[in-house]
Amino acid sequence: MYKSDLEIAQESSIEKIIDVAKRLNLTDDDVELYGKYKAKINLGVLSRVESGKNGKVVLVTAINPTPAGEGKSTTTIGLADALNQLGKKVVVAIREPSFGPVMGVKGGACGGGYAQVIPMEDINLHFTGDIHAITTANNAISAMIDNHLQHGNELSINPKSITWKRCLDMNDRVLREIVVGMGKGNGVCREDGFNITVASEIMAILCLSSDLIDFKARVEKIVFGYNYSGDPITVKELGCAGAITVIMKDAVMPNLVQTLEHTPALVHGGPFANIAHGCNSVIATNLARKLGDIVITEAGFGADLGAEKFLNIKTRAGGFSPSAVVIVATIRALKMHGGVKKSDLGVENVEALVKGIANLEKHIESIKAFNVPYVVCINKFVTDTDAEVSALYDYMAKNNHRVEISEVWEHGGKGGIDLAKSVLEILNNEKGEETFTHIYNLKDSLKDKIETIAKVMYGADGVDFTPAVTKQLAKFKELGFDNMPVCMAKTPASLTDDPSVVGRPKGFRITVREVKVSAGAGFVVALTGDIMTMPGLPKRPAAMNMDVIDNKIVGLF
Repeated sequence: MYKSDLEIAQESSIEKIIDVAKRLNLTDDDVELYGKYKAKINLGVLSRVESGKNGKVVLVTAINPTPAGEGKSTTTIGLADALNQLGKKVVVAIREPSFGPVMGVKGGACGGGYAQVIPMEDINLHFTGDIHAITTANNAISAMIDNHLQHGNELSINPKSITWKRCLDMNDRVLREIVVGMGKGNGVCREDGFNITVASEIMAILCLSSDLIDFKARVEKIVFGYNYSGDPITVKELGCAGAITVIMKDAVMPNLVQTLEHTPALVHGGPFANIAHGCNSVIATNLARKLGDIVITEAGFGADLGAEKFLNIKTRAGGFSPSAVVIVATIRALKMHGGVKKSDLGVENVEALVKGIANLEKHIESIKAFNVPYVVCINKFVTDTDAEVSALYDYMAKNNHRVEISEVWEHGGKGGIDLAKSVLEILNNEKGEETFTHIYNLKDSLKDKIETIAKVMYGADGVDFTPAVTKQLAKFKELGFDNMPVCMAKTPASLTDDPSVVGRPKGFRITVREVKVSAGAGFVVALTGDIMTMPGLPKRPAAMNMDVIDNKIVGLF
């Protein structure tokens, strides 16, 4: 009988988290317990292990996601369990789920089947409160801004130039554009709006900071708006950076949990890769490098989004280089990229599969642009036929791509042994951390960086900048923001900025309609197409399937 991911998680054995911590050579004083099965690791551990050797970082990425599912998080967790079975000291480092998608359509982010991090119901809901802290910190800045306007506006803030938005960790389209300050005595009336919390710059800062001191320094640099002369105004001038840091003092500590097979997992930070940089925290990744010999981490959505930002933004902030990349695909998803409807995926269609492989091929080319060795992982489904598997293997062999089948969803770590051995072969025989290069130089102009990303990662012919964007880019150069990395906001469903275009399109251009600076995070965001930073719920949200029956949660993905 089929078991849901939640049932598998609830029926599995689970170790006390203090025992997991001790296997990482952590002491009772190194962790703060959140019950029996969750803990936070004190940042003092980072300084204690600073002189130790660094483990190798393996990034797991994927093709453009489809409704058929790819299984990137599942593969990440299953690969770590497989390496653990092979006797390697491995640590998983992944993101926290956002509450909005859990209640919406995407579901959780704890993996699936027999390759999960647990306790998944806690992780998918409130976990240790990190995202709630980010929401509070973000909205505290908003409150301080509006309070400053009410009490004389000494900084001469132009209310029409305020770029800082409030946030909420829920998909709620009606909050995209709002008016605040209405009514007598309720402040200055102005237009405002909400982002989903994972799109907040506070989330990005949490994930790119090296420690609490760096976090505060980055908060001070946040540009929340401009004065009447057009000069940027920072949170440091507003005078609340210290308070924001206090709110976040616990949230900056990485969270320790475990997989179903008791592999240690650091789950910390959760920015989306389509509207933010899509990677778990630098603190967690660097701590995992010290605690394990191999770190298995992931970046959101396809290689065009999450992997690009991991390789161009996170590695620079974290001061490390990846040793290998795993590119995940499914035969089902490739058939969708080849034009097959979701309802027909159970029918063998080698022709559509071969056509859809073009999307995978583009992501392989994109990873090769960074000079990092890779392996393609085919996350196997029971509906995959022998003919389809054979056709995919033939294509990979013909084009000299290393490829392995993974069955970790069904079998846990033992279903990923071949993939784990392939990754170990790369780590033992190739020096990806030494050959790794970025695809652009920080000294390049913002315009050149955007065009490089569009051409190299998406396969676009070029980029069209609206007149307003061209003007803003010139302003950013004048203000000294030109030497920052770029964080592209784009639909994850397509290599283009149109989510309806699947496969590997050619002869297209990307349109950048807005740019904004995230000076605290240390990058400039370029928004393309119709991408939005506050999602909406679908017609039938996943929340409608959830309930508590006989004291048990049901319907949680």
